[in-house]
Amino acid sequence: MTENSAPLNCLSGVRVLDLTQFEAGPSCTEALAWLGAEVVKVENPGGGEPGRTSFAGPPGSPDSFYFFEFNANKKSVTVNLKSERGLALVKDMAKKADVMIENMAPGTIERLGLGYEAIRALNPGIIYAQVKGFGEGSPYEKNLAFDMIAQAAGGTMSITGEPDGPPIRPGVSLGDTGTGMTMAISILGALYERRATGQGRRLQVAMQDAMLHYIRFAFQTQAVLGRAAPRNSNRSNTAPSGIFRCAPGGANDWIYVFARQKDHWHRLLKLLGREDLIGDPRYETAQARGERIQEVNAMVADWTKRRDKHEAMRLIGAAGVPAGAVLDTMELMNEPSFTERGILQIADHPTGPFKMPCWPVRFDGRTPKLEPAPLLGQHCAEVFGDWLGMSPGDVDALKKDGVI
Repeated sequence: MTENSAPLNCLSGVRVLDLTQFEAGPSCTEALAWLGAEVVKVENPGGGEPGRTSFAGPPGSPDSFYFFEFNANKKSVTVNLKSERGLALVKDMAKKADVMIENMAPGTIERLGLGYEAIRALNPGIIYAQVKGFGEGSPYEKNLAFDMIAQAAGGTMSITGEPDGPPIRPGVSLGDTGTGMTMAISILGALYERRATGQGRRLQVAMQDAMLHYIRFAFQTQAVLGRAAPRNSNRSNTAPSGIFRCAPGGANDWIYVFARQKDHWHRLLKLLGREDLIGDPRYETAQARGERIQEVNAMVADWTKRRDKHEAMRLIGAAGVPAGAVLDTMELMNEPSFTERGILQIADHPTGPFKMPCWPVRFDGRTPKLEPAPLLGQHCAEVFGDWLGMSPGDVDALKKDGVI
């Protein structure tokens, strides 16, 4: 098999000082690392970022699967931020960095003396990025937030679930990783701008604010209805559209079919053996089918329930109709084409191999090569030597004094 991944150098030479933890910040810096930036994660010597141990990991490993997945391709150094020498060390690193990013609780970074104005005075060209739960000027700007809080306060839960049921948190971590992606894109833009101006930027994104970006379609729905966008579950105002049961009837034996367009509808009718309905005015338009939703969906359901989801997806897709089987995480992990294409890769972590999703964009046919998440403080000597010119003896002295 041809090598399906390769190290990327798109951001070669870009240094990122990473003071983030859990997911919203780390997903941003991991994206930059996959693109070739040197991302140095600054962690507490007493145990590292909480994500290392807050979730289950492989037996015998000091770190969690969760940490592996959001900190690939990074380096780790440990610094005691409660120490004056530790803070001075971070400031010295900030002078050498192109990007500094943090997602600490509101006010924490300022109390440490590492706020924007302090760092900008040391390095006017730095891109200083901050991820918070709520935006500056918001009545909740001092509040703490995690993914589910952002999804509640940012609207995604209000449009997810059954119309007559409670709001539901979407399974995807939009509040965390979704916010991280908006910041990663913004950092790239600021770095590009700096090539011309030489000036840095202060970038701020709130998880709540990012959620509004991801539910723009719901605001379109509100504009049409004149009221808040409702929860529609898997339903639509036309048919066939929705989730259909497949054989043998397991928890994820379903397929989503969407045939709103006339040509898709005609193709689907041929597959269902109902060519007699092509051109029938009772079914010919989306509006007409919307008046017969139960009847139309029943035609599709009768066909899908007699086939497994993989066969149904293959046949419907081959007919030129949009359809997607509901694939669970185990099915996706075991699907060989993802590994063959480099979308899933195996990291040779010191505690054992670990398979995980990687950056999904292919560059000239290959995805960025996955490097394992770092062990706590693994790169202290390397980073302090390269960035700050410290000797091995200097680094050892810092360790003995409890600074790193």
